[in-house]
Amino acid sequence: MAPKSSSRAPDPILLTLFANRFMSVAEAMGRSLQQTSISTNIKERLDFSCALFAPDGDLVANAPFIPIHLGSMSFAVKYQMQLYGKDLKEGDVIMTNSPHAGGSHLPDITIISPVFSPGTQDIIFFTASRGHHADIGGILPGSMPPTSVTLGEEGAEIVSFKIVSGGVFDKAGLYERMIDRPAQYPGSSGCRNIRDVESDLKAQIAANHKGVQLIHAIVDDYGLETVQEYMYHIRKNAENSVRNLLKDVAKKAGTNFLNAVDYLDDGSPIHLRIEINPDQGSAVFDFEGTGCEVRGNLNAPISVVHSAVIYCMRAMLDVDIPLNAGCLVPLDSASFPSPPRLSFPND
Repeated sequence: MAPKSSSRAPDPILLTLFANRFMSVAEAMGRSLQQTSISTNIKERLDFSCALFAPDGDLVANAPFIPIHLGSMSFAVKYQMQLYGKDLKEGDVIMTNSPHAGGSHLPDITIISPVFSPGTQDIIFFTASRGHHADIGGILPGSMPPTSVTLGEEGAEIVSFKIVSGGVFDKAGLYERMIDRPAQYPGSSGCRNIRDVESDLKAQIAANHKGVQLIHAIVDDYGLETVQEYMYHIRKNAENSVRNLLKDVAKKAGTNFLNAVDYLDDGSPIHLRIEINPDQGSAVFDFEGTGCEVRGNLNAPISVVHSAVIYCMRAMLDVDIPLNAGCLVPLDSASFPSPPRLSFPND
């Protein structure tokens, strides 16, 4: 079910109410995940994120977790939507960590749950959580070996796995993907702490389920049509806020062109040229001239580049709105190197 637009002006009180209700869903998911996880990474270091997505995969709302997760998780949701289409059913949960499928680095595992309209097969939202797991196999414990040049050396890469199907947890499939397959790579081991990983993944699944329950409660309170209407308004509000910001930046800078250059430790340049259209409040982010991908484990998938852009846009706003996909609408023509220079080596 596609998100619905609305020609009616939003009620400002309801706009604020729904923005906070949606954010509260992500916050409750985060509390659930922290309380039910067992690893230091998630329970104490808080290296996780939870968010709510529209049926088209666009980010609707999030709690203030790890910024680099939040902008890129939408890529993961959309990738799984393309794979499964209408084949997702009630009680299905998807697991992924591949940078080819909207992931970041392999230890960050994303769990995605569809939310169905009661009594139908129409997806009305997605809930998703991403958490850092201490070890997923590879040539060294920790799954981030500094000398790695392929993903296989870093551990288990999972493009897509239905970890829960119809409410049934696939433990055998998880162990195969986390232990057996990574161990087949020369010099590599499977996951070294599978019980901890399994427990934390179940905590992520439970957090997603908490989000599903809370979304259904909102729909029960206001009706699906109103909820979808304000889902649209919230993203439109973010879009308008970014457009106004870009107009203001161009006015204060006295130019429509902004340039920045920085360098990584090895001397590789990062070039960014921003061209602002002050009439439309839109901008082109052009990274042409940025250094090539390196043959190592410190590259940025295109989803992470988008994540950095959307977070910077949100951080510059002086209005209290949820970080969501509306922040990127004025940047639809953003020019990222294709194939992306900030990418990962082909393995």
